[in-house]
Amino acid sequence: MTDTQTDNSAGQSNGQQEQGHDHHVTKDSVHQRLRANSSIMQLKKILVANRGEIPIRIFRTAHELSLQTVAVFSYEDRLSMHRQKADEAYVIGKRGQYTPVQAYLAGDEIIKIAKQHDVNLIHPGYGFLSENAEFARNIEAAGLIFVGPSPETIDALGDKVSARTLAMKCKVPVVPGTEGPVEKFEDVKKLTDEYGFPIIIKAAFGGGGRGMRVVREQASLKDSFERATSEAKSAFGNGTVFVERFLDKPKHIEVQLLGDNHGNVVHLYERDCSVQRRHQKVVELAPAKDLPVETRDAILNDAVKLAQSVNYRNSGTAEFLVDQQNRYYFIEINPR
Repeated sequence: MTDTQTDNSAGQSNGQQEQGHDHHVTKDSVHQRLRANSSIMQLKKILVANRGEIPIRIFRTAHELSLQTVAVFSYEDRLSMHRQKADEAYVIGKRGQYTPVQAYLAGDEIIKIAKQHDVNLIHPGYGFLSENAEFARNIEAAGLIFVGPSPETIDALGDKVSARTLAMKCKVPVVPGTEGPVEKFEDVKKLTDEYGFPIIIKAAFGGGGRGMRVVREQASLKDSFERATSEAKSAFGNGTVFVERFLDKPKHIEVQLLGDNHGNVVHLYERDCSVQRRHQKVVELAPAKDLPVETRDAILNDAVKLAQSVNYRNSGTAEFLVDQQNRYYFIEINPR
């Protein structure tokens, strides 16, 4: 197989095996209704702009919906399993053109592959381009469907400062902190004078547990601020930071959201993601334990209210902190 060659025979065989393995799922009445829908029937082929286990899981559902699947891969990932699990697979760029990571950030190249091979839908998975509004906008401009929130929604929620501003506008409680991005050390000092320590400095465009620094005393404040802005620019290409009070040992509660193209948003209840290492979740428990009913209901209602305010479509996750007095605070919505 050449690097740009379609892996049709292996991909189709594997797709049939996946369908056979999950036979009881493909007979589900929900999927039968989806396949009977004329708008679904017009969609024939989906490309997943990601690698590893992410596209493999999406391919499985795509096969259940009778969609053909397309994988893309960097040259270094040419032996990866996600390539073999798709009906078709294409290399991104030429050998040596991109690093293994840069290949999956080459949005224009990925859209070009989709157009060349009659793809209808592009699914970003998570990470890489999944929260890139420009990528979503370019997909729609090319006449394709982006499987995710609208570009406008990603713009509104893609950075934590914008999401925080939206929450305040919707009268959803947020952790006390700066109202917008912080550019000067004097603004950080003003916050600590008002609220005291500890505080947390966060990268506005951060994610994956990175771009956060907890400061517990005045002596380390200036150095921490300078390091946080430098790290944010290095890791995320944008040095914008904001500051909040740091809550000791809060519950981390997430709400799963689903929205359609008609302004309807529902929640699929909450999960407790408090067990973390380096700000990364280790265990998720559903439903959340020891969460008062009134607090749970308020969190669920506010999560839906926030999503409705931006006409949210597709799936997403609203995240909240709950302190030891069971007061809750919105922190962000992951638009993916």
